[in-house]
Amino acid sequence: MEWTKTEKKQLAIFFAVAFGVPYLMGFPMALVLRAGGDTTTFATAQMFYPAAGVMLALLATRRDDKMLPRLFYGAYLALTGLMLVLSMALSFTGLGPELSGGILTGVLMVGTLLCWILYFADGKARRTVGGLRLTGAGGKGVVTTVLVFLALYLGRYAILILISRLADPTITLAQMGFSTDPVYSLAVLITLPLSFALAFTPFFGEEYGWRAFLQPLLQKRFGAKRGVVLLGVLWGFWHLPLNVFYYSPATWLQSLANQIVLCVCLAAFFGYAQHKTRTVWVPVTLHFLNNNLIAVFAGSTAVISGQVLGWGEVLVSGVLLAILYLPSLASRYWRRPLPCLPLEVPASPAAPDAPVPPQDAGAKQPPLYGPLN
Repeated sequence: MEWTKTEKKQLAIFFAVAFGVPYLMGFPMALVLRAGGDTTTFATAQMFYPAAGVMLALLATRRDDKMLPRLFYGAYLALTGLMLVLSMALSFTGLGPELSGGILTGVLMVGTLLCWILYFADGKARRTVGGLRLTGAGGKGVVTTVLVFLALYLGRYAILILISRLADPTITLAQMGFSTDPVYSLAVLITLPLSFALAFTPFFGEEYGWRAFLQPLLQKRFGAKRGVVLLGVLWGFWHLPLNVFYYSPATWLQSLANQIVLCVCLAAFFGYAQHKTRTVWVPVTLHFLNNNLIAVFAGSTAVISGQVLGWGEVLVSGVLLAILYLPSLASRYWRRPLPCLPLEVPASPAAPDAPVPPQDAGAKQPPLYGPLN
């Protein structure tokens, strides 16, 4: 199917924000890195831009639509702008990664709490139209999907440990990069639900852009599975400034190749989760777990920056990721197309005891929120 004129405008705005801003931020990131500074704040801020692109696209193309969750959108866009400004300001102040990271985290937590408040203030109908509902979206298997992802995630570590031990029986977990402080790891694990509540916004930023907005549009034009693979490739290239100036400056090409494979494989599973559960909050949760469980096993999320990767590592990782996550493309849930944003509010069913006027017998109840395109 072809995109409508409105959808083409929305895609243009989305790509300008979601991809344009991170690539422009590559210039100050290069300056900070050259000066010996830390670029972590840029990485955090970049996660907000896809959702901001969606919100600006919908607000610009549907100006008279009173059913958009404008309170939540406004709070999120304000927080995105603040994160962008802070990412540059804190990086050039020379405060150090600990202090600048603490300031950014404090702002992030306050902004996230405000987003929660306005999320509920928008009401159920507007949350439905914005694709923000957790329940009542027509899906199923929320808990099961999260548990399956956790099993695959743990299985990935177990296989990597096995491969390392086969290559070198004397290697220790510490030498493989795993934490040697079980108390710290347990504390991080226990506090994950609180961390999600206080800092869901960056992960929502990516998933609202990729899974809720872009995935249905790409699938509409290219088909369910080809669309999600294309999404994975685009998602991988979206990380390019981070590969060059944050993840792996010394081996950025290997990092980019690894990133594309990772994103295609995760896009397959996250896309499957979106199709099955019909709510963006499950991919948001999976993305949060994928990133934050690193601190549980490695003792710190700092290990994701300054990596030095070899092509052999990229190959082994790619094969393992494909084995674990690509089988989700065989799921029957891909047959159910995802609706494009904004969504419709389902019609309220008539009361069972309400009499039906003879002249209206057999007539269909009109939806409360009509066709969107």
